[in-house]
Amino acid sequence: MPDGDLQGELDGFLAAHEAELIEFRRDLHAHPELGYHEHRTTRQVALRLAAAGLRPVILPKGTGMLVDIGTGSGGGPLVALRADLDALPITDEKQVPYRSTVPNVCHACGHDVHTAVALGTGLFLARRAAAGRLSGRVRLIFQPAEEVPGGALDVLAAGGIASADRIFALHCDPRLDVGKVGTRSGPITAACDKITVRVTGPGGHTARPHLTADLVYALGKIVTELPAALSRRVDPRSSLSLVWGRVSAGTAANAIPDDGIAEGTVRCLDDKAWHEAPDLLKALIESVASAYGVIADLNYQRNVPPTVNEPVSTAMLAAAAKQVLGPDAVVSTPQSMGGEDFAWYLESIPGSLARLGTRRPGAAEFDVDERAIGIGVRVMAAAALTATSGDEVASQPLQDTARA
Repeated sequence: MPDGDLQGELDGFLAAHEAELIEFRRDLHAHPELGYHEHRTTRQVALRLAAAGLRPVILPKGTGMLVDIGTGSGGGPLVALRADLDALPITDEKQVPYRSTVPNVCHACGHDVHTAVALGTGLFLARRAAAGRLSGRVRLIFQPAEEVPGGALDVLAAGGIASADRIFALHCDPRLDVGKVGTRSGPITAACDKITVRVTGPGGHTARPHLTADLVYALGKIVTELPAALSRRVDPRSSLSLVWGRVSAGTAANAIPDDGIAEGTVRCLDDKAWHEAPDLLKALIESVASAYGVIADLNYQRNVPPTVNEPVSTAMLAAAAKQVLGPDAVVSTPQSMGGEDFAWYLESIPGSLARLGTRRPGAAEFDVDERAIGIGVRVMAAAALTATSGDEVASQPLQDTARA
């Protein structure tokens, strides 16, 4: 566990730096950048870390960075903390002084908060390392392009978690009150992939469907039968689902078209089912298409696997949060069918993603309660110190998450 004076040390640090971190977050919010375009964001973070005596290493594509804290001379583990930098291509509807200045780009998913939390955590841990009070090493990962996605894979390709023993991250949750942290052992977010099914066949007149392949009818069968077939071919506990978002075919009411398209998303909470999904869908689609004399081509686009929190890391994260926030601050969080590319890290090393409460009681419009930044710093700093200490606190299972 972190040492007993951690709470007081965090109090002192945040008394001196919390306002700065809030202003830093507001600056990022006012100047959002899309995935792989986070040049200003990367520069601002790197400058602040360098001013604290750290040495950020920019990732090969020019956005995002890695920075190590501590020498590891004490023989402790290397623990990674991840934040994401990119914004979303949507309009900022808030009427606040730090409203986005970039048309149709906004930090609507809390990545500005994640970045401010990681920055604050890094500054706090750097001070401890300089005083010789960090037994292992901590690597901050400021990741680009979480929303694209692809940024996590770039971090992996750059050796971002090479030799790392464990990894943690927080994700803003507007459904959770500020001051609360939601943890869960096992799947916490789903795989999220995109599929495109293009159907082709000989077109013709609707008066003579028997002389053609009735492509629209066949496409309709694919759209309706695939989700139903999946529910009978896959263990329901995997929560594998297919939902269509776009279907298009033809331009005239009395003409059978010669091509059509359906696009949708595949979501899943089970890693094995996720890996098997492309072959299963291909076989089902071909089975339906062949019955109606059309050719169906499947384009299956992998995005992210399910995020599966490792139990020991989850217990570490929860224990650390309880120490610095109090036992009532940690709650069990439900599974989400949304996707998160933090999952790619967990395919390689143990780790855990937790939900950071950002709900502001009584707010007239959505915006994060910025007290969440200081709370996030407390949790991530405590988690890093817990993990680098090599303590076995996590050998005790989390009852509130293991049951879910």
